[in-house]
Amino acid sequence: MRSELFKRHPWHGVHLGADAPGIVTCYIEIVPTDTVKYELDKLTGHLKIDRPQKYSSVCPTLYGLLPQTFCGERVAQACRDRTGRSDIVGDGDPMDVCVLSERPVSHGDILLRAVPIGGLRMIDRGQADDKIIAVLKDDPAYGDWSDIYQCPPSLVERLRHYFLTYKEVPGESGRLVEIAEVYGRRAAHEVIGRSREDYRDLYGHLADLLSERRPGRV
Repeated sequence: MRSELFKRHPWHGVHLGADAPGIVTCYIEIVPTDTVKYELDKLTGHLKIDRPQKYSSVCPTLYGLLPQTFCGERVAQACRDRTGRSDIVGDGDPMDVCVLSERPVSHGDILLRAVPIGGLRMIDRGQADDKIIAVLKDDPAYGDWSDIYQCPPSLVERLRHYFLTYKEVPGESGRLVEIAEVYGRRAAHEVIGRSREDYRDLYGHLADLLSERRPGRV
């Protein structure tokens, strides 16, 4: 009865999916037409305005998070292993996801199912901030893609450019963000798995309390 009366928390109360990491549930915060940056309020579970977009750069895909994931020590360790750096920590947020869709989606604050095909190993001011890249499940244009290496290089470069520049301020020197690696499906599955373990370490008891585990349902 409780689940019928109250909206589930998109981060803690929604299951990633019975077929994860092959098929995952995604909570979408931002769509490409948004001129302000929305993000999930972690305390209340409501979508809030984080800040207006100061410049013309907009995310080229649907953008959001993977429920019941967390970028903690295991995600950071994967980044340290790949880069050889010892100073990287997790960013303390849910795992981010970019979802490719042929058709425009008019607004965020929605759930969808997507197929991870790769990711960007991004480092934001010393914090591991991976971006999983996925395609909307059964999408008529992208649904047959199973690995990022099937994507046109221009599409991957567009995503790289956005994330490398979206925090830059004209006239200021020094880059805040770097992308150490573009990786494929297998590595994406590993990163998602690590983020799920990081989440269980910190919030596993909360997820059990808030979510009704119904495999296969969004």
